[in-house]
Amino acid sequence: MSITAVAPGLTAGTWNIDPAHSEVTFVIRHLMTKVRGTFTDFTGTVQIAEELAESTAVAEIQVASIDTRHADRDAHMRTAEVLDVEKYPTMTFATKGVREEDGEYLLDGDLTIKGVTRPVTLTVEFNGVGEDPWGGTRAGFSAGTTISRKDWGIEFNVPLKGDKALLGDKVEIQLEIQAVRA
Repeated sequence: MSITAVAPGLTAGTWNIDPAHSEVTFVIRHLMTKVRGTFTDFTGTVQIAEELAESTAVAEIQVASIDTRHADRDAHMRTAEVLDVEKYPTMTFATKGVREEDGEYLLDGDLTIKGVTRPVTLTVEFNGVGEDPWGGTRAGFSAGTTISRKDWGIEFNVPLKGDKALLGDKVEIQLEIQAVRA
């Protein structure tokens, strides 16, 4: 299937992620509510092919840029007990394929966290293409998936009364990506 049939206005070529207008966020259960966080330092490139299935994307996130709006928690998240940013300063994502299934577009790829690489599938929504005020062409995408943090060796937790724990295992990853045509 051609990319123009799926994403009108999106042309083949290199599109660079604009971190100033993009977000890499996550949500995890903490006690009885959910805590949101973001990574503020990341880069990435999307290579759009004429055939959708041949398109690729790569991204690199600086793990030390984690921000949960709580300095002490962020400092703990950076330690060897959780994300170990000294030993594993980046997490990466690289696509293995794009496909359509039941009317949804799925981006299959490998996510590497703490030196562990596992396959993940992101559900992707194309938000359109348009000209920006500076003469560039931008494309917007929303994407998301849910992972088990334990699959990447992130085991830290604090047991609570009964069978409860401080943190949930499931982490929702949400991306709002604005990419600029190179």
